[in-house]
Amino acid sequence: MNTLRIGRLLRANNTGFVVGCRVTQLSAPSFGALVRVPLESGYQIYGLIYDIHIDDDGLVRQLVTAEGVEENVIQDNRLNRNVPMEMNVLSVGYQLNEQIMHLLPPRPPLSLDLIYLCDENEICRFTNAGRFGYLRHILRNHDLPIGELLAAHVRQAQHAHSTQGQTDWITKVSQELITLLRDDYPTLISVLSALNDAIS
Repeated sequence: MNTLRIGRLLRANNTGFVVGCRVTQLSAPSFGALVRVPLESGYQIYGLIYDIHIDDDGLVRQLVTAEGVEENVIQDNRLNRNVPMEMNVLSVGYQLNEQIMHLLPPRPPLSLDLIYLCDENEICRFTNAGRFGYLRHILRNHDLPIGELLAAHVRQAQHAHSTQGQTDWITKVSQELITLLRDDYPTLISVLSALNDAIS
């Protein structure tokens, strides 16, 4: 099981949560990555990163307009700044008593809980549970860049499945997406276009 911590929870509800981290932690997580929040008694929540953003502060505003800012000042600001970088995560399922469910979690995680990046084994275990039920959490949220998020997730998940010899996973998930979006042609075309760019 992966022990790569990527940050701590800032705020949460049942549909998603926000993670804060330092700039030095940002090299591992990426858009579309599957993460988990382990809680008590074998309960953990899974989510997909759908936004990574860095807010400014007073010092950054001053440095942006300054002339000839030295590299060591920039590096110091990046490494030692107090304003965290934030990652928005969409809840896509949970595990309880060793069973993975592609449902919204019964309760959200708490502030300052640790968030971990899922490794390839965890990605395969989560995406193989059930019949791609977690996809509906992505597809129903029209405020997200659905096509891009699905493409990023599918690319990462396909890599994980390929390393375990499961080469037909991409065909199965593509067929499921076509079935789910058969009555929403514009979204279907957007998703298939993004997937084509991601896996070609």
